[in-house]
Parts: sequence; structure tokens; C-alpha cells
Amino acid sequence: MDSFFIIAGLGNPGRKYDGSRHNVGFDVIDELVDRYHIGGPERFGKSMIGKGRIGDRKVILVKPLTYMNLSGEAIQEIVHFYKVDPREDLLVISDDIDLEAGRIRIRKKGSAGGHNGLKNIVQHLGTEEFSRIRVGVGAKPDPDFDLADYVLGHFSGEEKKVMDEALAKAAEAAACAVTDGIDLAMNRYNTPKKKKKKAPKANETETGAEAAAPKEAETPAETGTSGDS
Repeated sequence: MDSFFIIAGLGNPGRKYDGSRHNVGFDVIDELVDRYHIGGPERFGKSMIGKGRIGDRKVILVKPLTYMNLSGEAIQEIVHFYKVDPREDLLVISDDIDLEAGRIRIRKKGSAGGHNGLKNIVQHLGTEEFSRIRVGVGAKPDPDFDLADYVLGHFSGEEKKVMDEALAKAAEAAACAVTDGIDLAMNRYNTPKKKKKKAPKANETETGAEAAAPKEAETPAETGTSGDS
């Protein structure tokens, strides 16, 4: 098999965006470069790329330099030049604010789901049929928080720990997709949604003396507001 498998991680170029929520795609590419000793980087049109092998398969790892919202321009350029069938030999890695931080979702195709980078790729390729790994970065802490500020922001110390594990797992999933196919990667690496704990019923918590004892008068809870800048 002589054709290349293309793995594209989405993000924004420039040091100020390093480690931001929107750049987890770039971070997974870096993880793959280190693990598989991928050559480069070198400039190719609107991207930085590295070439090497994962298993027996030749791969091109891609970081678009177009900024997130125009990612499709860079991906289309590479797909067309190397005559790659997106349905078979393209994998795109991006962030997802609709997934809990650290959760991974792998799909063979689908809509952009509101992600501007994916939306632009769909527009330029003319198809939604390409594999993608979405890495959860968590929802905004407050509905009124500016979305751009949030996705371009950086992880807290506790989040960083979770995300480091997620990036390593996403890199493993990408390598699995290359060597064993996207179906196996989906079965092995898709993480289930965390179940919310249900509040215990009154008769399950109040037994014996506790149930018989009179309740103390409740005092109003303290209220306050918090902000995240």
C-alpha cells in the first residue's frame, strides 16, 4: 500500500495559542510526532507537515497554518495534491466544547456540529464523509462567557492533568485508525458519557432514629456570585 494516510490536527498557529483549548488537535499531532519519530516539520503550501510511518503505513501529519476557521483550505490542498480519498485516508482531530474535558469521540463521518474548522473542511472537500477524533475540552463555565475567549484560553492545573491523558489516548486512537481501521479505533477508544449521580430518595436515607427524629429548621443558604475571567 503506497498511498499516504493523512492525519490533520486543527488549531491556530502562533505561540500565544500553544496549549489553548482550541489547539488540542495540534497537541495530538505533536504527541504522534514524538511517538513515531515523524520527520519534519516542513512547509507545504498552507500547512506545516511531517512524513513518516505508523506501523507499515506511510503517514503525513498536518498542522494547517490558515487559522482554525479556514482549515479547509489547507486540508483540501493536501488531499488533492496527494490524491487521497477522504473517506478512506483522512483523519481530522479537533477540540469539542460539547464533550466533557478529556472525553474522546471518534466518528467515520458526520456534521461539523458547530465547529468552524470542521465546517470549513466539509465546505472545501464537499463531503462530510471523513473520519474525525473530537477531544472534549468541556463547556463554558458560564453561558454568558465569551466563546472565543473560552476556546482560546488555557487549561487550569487540574484540567491540564486530565487533558494530558486525553491527548495521549487520542494519539493512540489515531495510530489505531491508521494500522487497524477506524472501526476498531471507535470500539476501543470512544469514551462513554459520565452518568450523573441520582439524588437518593428520602426513604433510602432516613431510616430508624434519623427518620423518627424531628428535623431542625433550615436556614437560608448563603448566596453569592462567581466570575471567570
